[in-house]
Amino acid sequence: MRYAVFGTGVVGRTISAKLASLGNEVVIGTRDPAATLARTEPDAMGTPPFATWSAAHPTVELLSFAEAATLGERVVNATAGTVTLAVLSAAGSANLAGKILIDIANPLDPSLGMPPPLNPVNTDSLGEQIQRAFPGALVVKTLNTMNCRLMVEPGRVSGAHNVFVSGEDTGAKKQVTEMLVSFGWPESSVIDLGGIETARGAEMLLPIWLRLYSALGHTDFNFHVQGAR
Repeated sequence: MRYAVFGTGVVGRTISAKLASLGNEVVIGTRDPAATLARTEPDAMGTPPFATWSAAHPTVELLSFAEAATLGERVVNATAGTVTLAVLSAAGSANLAGKILIDIANPLDPSLGMPPPLNPVNTDSLGEQIQRAFPGALVVKTLNTMNCRLMVEPGRVSGAHNVFVSGEDTGAKKQVTEMLVSFGWPESSVIDLGGIETARGAEMLLPIWLRLYSALGHTDFNFHVQGAR
């Protein structure tokens, strides 16, 4: 399977590395590949520059969003929620049509204060906005409720815990579930919440996630919103 992952941050890198390790062809999309590779300083969270990660993962090519979307049979959105729609527009509606678009982003808006609140929230969701803007894509919301290391290594949390999927297309959700199983999630742990409007609930788990993150005083911990374990 060929995957196009949008987003060069730690989440996009983690998902890309896992997919590649499973034998998939993976490309990562960014606005300006040359500029991304030219950065030499860590980001605000101390994450090493993308070029460092890229050197350790030579099979994962860095392309523009449109180029990546053209090559990918499936697309993973791991961008910041505030720029997701712009990124997908840059990728091109025609390049997304008919493809499963796995949305793992959250609509956190730091311009509204800290910790960043959700925007939209309650009566809408980022997942729904994506589906409305790109009706030809098969949008499936999943994995947005946890630390990225847990996304690809669910065994980091002991005992039973769950991951959610939301989307309009049953076949697309089945294929995404198969991807999750390949990551190590037992099929029985995958809960189908229903249509894409149920992404509202999954996204609204983020406020408690953020407050636990702060209250526990950790810069990195493994947490699943089915319970802090």
